[in-house]
Amino acid sequence: MKKFSKIKSLERCKKYRTNILKLSQNVPALHIGGAFSCTEILEVIYNYFLSAYEKDLFILSKGHASILQYVILESKNIISKNELRLYCKKNGSLGVHGEITTRGINASTGSLGHGLAMAAGFALAEKKSKVFVVISDGELQEGSTWEAIMLIPALKLNNVILVVDNNNLQSLEKTSKSHPNLYPIHSKLKSFGWHSEVCNGHDSGKIFKKIKNKNKNKPYALVAKTIKGYPISFMKNKPIWHYKSPNKNELNAAMEELKS
Repeated sequence: MKKFSKIKSLERCKKYRTNILKLSQNVPALHIGGAFSCTEILEVIYNYFLSAYEKDLFILSKGHASILQYVILESKNIISKNELRLYCKKNGSLGVHGEITTRGINASTGSLGHGLAMAAGFALAEKKSKVFVVISDGELQEGSTWEAIMLIPALKLNNVILVVDNNNLQSLEKTSKSHPNLYPIHSKLKSFGWHSEVCNGHDSGKIFKKIKNKNKNKPYALVAKTIKGYPISFMKNKPIWHYKSPNKNELNAAMEELKS
């Protein structure tokens, strides 16, 4: 495991978001808000915990944020700059949602609610591997997610590390408004046999520390409190950025904010 570096993590997150903004000009619609909310989460998993892609596994269950995964895979030379450049273009291979046919992607996602169940299967088959999975809080409305939440502790799949991107904003309204009884999420996960904790999902250091010090005798769940569209001021907690690509003026404004 690499030693945590706050400076390097901040630099990588800024680079990932900058590249996503550049790619946003390829398409009229983009799930940029959800990609920005989980940037620190994926930065920590990919750069500190995935020791070898053949050994440990990662599933981005909230597949609408796959543009972030593509940017990270390109930074690690797993996919090429040209493949990334052709994101969502006619002759390209990278679509809005990740596909298992893409190098570095372990599962096709996009239809919400399946990632954690797939992680259970991977963890059962590869008990010596760690299986990381990132889901959205909206996915906690899916029955299949709760079936997996119950199954994983029952099978003692202690190699599963789940992170919930709890940005509390679905496509049109707050998750806490549409499903108030879902909260608090971490206590419900704990009641099903998980080691469950909460932290600031935009603090890479805290995410790193929580996962590093997890209970190894239980499956682990981290509820990461995030903000959709973070850190761009005019994107934060705005439902429109679940769908919209920035225009030229918005692009320039967002780029300036990332520089500061």
